[in-house]
Amino acid sequence: MLTFPEEIVLLSLDDKSGKFVDLPPLAMDQALAGAALLELAFQNRIDTDLTHLSLVSAKPTGEAMLDPLLEKIVEAKDKKDAKHWVGVFSAEGDRLREKTLDRLVQRGIIKREEKRFLWVIPGRRYPMVNDQEEQEVRKRIQSVIAEGEVPGPRDVVLISLSSACQLLRSVFSDADLLKYSARIAEVSKMDLIGRAVSKSVAEVQEAVMRAVLYSV
Repeated sequence: MLTFPEEIVLLSLDDKSGKFVDLPPLAMDQALAGAALLELAFQNRIDTDLTHLSLVSAKPTGEAMLDPLLEKIVEAKDKKDAKHWVGVFSAEGDRLREKTLDRLVQRGIIKREEKRFLWVIPGRRYPMVNDQEEQEVRKRIQSVIAEGEVPGPRDVVLISLSSACQLLRSVFSDADLLKYSARIAEVSKMDLIGRAVSKSVAEVQEAVMRAVLYSV
């Protein structure tokens, strides 16, 4: 199963060019930071209350992108809130993106290509090798938003995070985004506790979304 950061990166890659779609400044960094925190919550590594995010388990996840972030939380002398960690992690946006891309390359989902413009200016693309996972991510979003299917907990998180960082533009046209705006808002506000996840995950979701929305 893909992690939230991997899903976010796949949504942000243009299928034809293998390049990243245009997003508002810092949106990708914020999206990856929020996705990482939420993945740690789903993997039962962190918890939060109204004011502080706390450590539940220091056990490594085995993911090269997530574990250095988990270590920062472990090593923190004072408890911080989710907004603080979104800020800290988003400052490492380039590293988070590269680590996530490396993992997707290792999985055989994308490949890395080095190109040169006029044989001088370097450029890098990440075309799809196997688009099954990416299509499944898009299909999940489309099924929930356009077809009204009941979302699972991970669907709620993915849609709310993608909406906050304007990544749903890579799934729907502007006309469809307007058409489905009420449904997107409805899903983004769904109660994760009612979606059969723990209270701690639901609280991390709420805290992360507040932090991301106020930062983008």
